[in-house]
Amino acid sequence: CVCFFFSSRRRHTRQRSVSWARRCVQETGYQRRVHGIIMKILIIYGHPNPASFCHAILEAFVAKLKELKHEVVVRDLYALKFNPILGGEDFAAYSLHKVPADIEEEQKHIAWCDTLLFIYPMWWLGMPAIVKGYIDRAFTYGFAYTVIGGKPTGILTTKKVLVVNTQGNSKEAFEKDVWPAINKTSNWGIFEFSGMKMIDHVYLAAVPYVPAEVRKAYLAQIEGIAAKLAQIQRFTFTLKKFASRFFQILAWVRLTQQMEIFHSSIPSLYF
Repeated sequence: CVCFFFSSRRRHTRQRSVSWARRCVQETGYQRRVHGIIMKILIIYGHPNPASFCHAILEAFVAKLKELKHEVVVRDLYALKFNPILGGEDFAAYSLHKVPADIEEEQKHIAWCDTLLFIYPMWWLGMPAIVKGYIDRAFTYGFAYTVIGGKPTGILTTKKVLVVNTQGNSKEAFEKDVWPAINKTSNWGIFEFSGMKMIDHVYLAAVPYVPAEVRKAYLAQIEGIAAKLAQIQRFTFTLKKFASRFFQILAWVRLTQQMEIFHSSIPSLYF
């Protein structure tokens, strides 16, 4: 009876570990069973003209992302009348370890999201002043970056960022020199400096001059990017969840092996 009890317990323990491991693997989508994941996307939009192509891009993104059941928050900087000027009162507040109320609101949105999407036109080979002011004021020390051992260190390491720019000039005019320079100052100098991972920086060229068919193709490209965003987030989440479950499985298997060794030695105490 004692032998039957411990052999049954070993078999039951093994079956539990196998079934639990199988469930963990299935939950992580390892067998190509990928569960839907709700993304939290914050769109920072910077164009004053609601009839602009930038606004059409915004509408295309929002429509596609909501169709995919993701959570989307749009911060239309011009509609919000956002104050882009980093002024003396801001520094006075920081010296007292306080954050201005309007910036605290924006930082709450940034903290909420897992992906930031910036949509704005390229003006004078750069971002509009209101977008630059948003970064100047919202990406503060202690929120977006800090200094460790004398070295600036990004804090927003759980965030991803995608930038979409419209421009008036052609791809041929900007692709070789201008785009790499902007990628250096914006992608690396702002977003990666803050610890974020760049998904992509998309340039839509010669918007005022291309035929309507090309602009339609641009919008189709935007819809494809929106769908791809969800796939990137889903893969990242699934991979992290699988890794977490995998190490849990290893710990459980090791514990199970130790229990089996212990159980196998118990009957010898009785005989």
